[in-house]
Amino acid sequence: MHPILFKIGPINIYSYGLMVAIGFGLSTMMIYARAPRFGLERDTIIDYIITMLLSGIVGARLLFVLLNIKYYMANPAEIINLSRGGLVWYGGFIAALLASFWFVKARKLEFWSAVDFVAPYIALGQAFGRIGCFLNGCCYGIIAPHNFPLGERHPTQIYSAILLFIIFAVLILWQDRRRFSGEIFLGYCMLYSCKRFFIEFLRGDNPRMLFGLTMSQMISLVVFFAAVYLFKRRLDIWKRQKI
Repeated sequence: MHPILFKIGPINIYSYGLMVAIGFGLSTMMIYARAPRFGLERDTIIDYIITMLLSGIVGARLLFVLLNIKYYMANPAEIINLSRGGLVWYGGFIAALLASFWFVKARKLEFWSAVDFVAPYIALGQAFGRIGCFLNGCCYGIIAPHNFPLGERHPTQIYSAILLFIIFAVLILWQDRRRFSGEIFLGYCMLYSCKRFFIEFLRGDNPRMLFGLTMSQMISLVVFFAAVYLFKRRLDIWKRQKI
């Protein structure tokens, strides 16, 4: 583990925060460069992703705190301490989605086109975040078999990062072949929820809650089937419009 990468005088540079910042910075640069291809103003889309980022961090932290409420009731000052991680992705996803509804309505944008555009970069940012998790030592895996070449535990953070980079590449290629609005975002939801569901079997930090599943696995199932349903509906609408 390397939770602190280095120090600049009295300031600690935390690996998790740095990786999140790199992921956000790289995603923002790519979004800025590609925004006109989706008919979106660059300044507007930058405001949009900042809104999603801030709301996502709040939602991700809130769900983490709720899942560990006993600890945070005893240590309330730790609620705002993000230096060691402590974010639950689905909390951030829900909060960012709600903020997205508000933003596109306020700016009179088309919701599905906006989320189709940013979906690949969500995966890219997550990939760097998972590298940060690995360096930080959080989101760790279960004990690996004896003589496992990758260490004592399954490096689930690295597994996730690799799969997220693949999802990013798939979605970027898919964007140029998009048939209907919502296709890319719903594709992201399906791919990510599948990835998360199966990775959770190797996670060693999340408690099993119902039928041997973690909270994230149960949410993944809901997200996957909701995305499949919406994908089919929007595909059917697109097919009828083509006739």
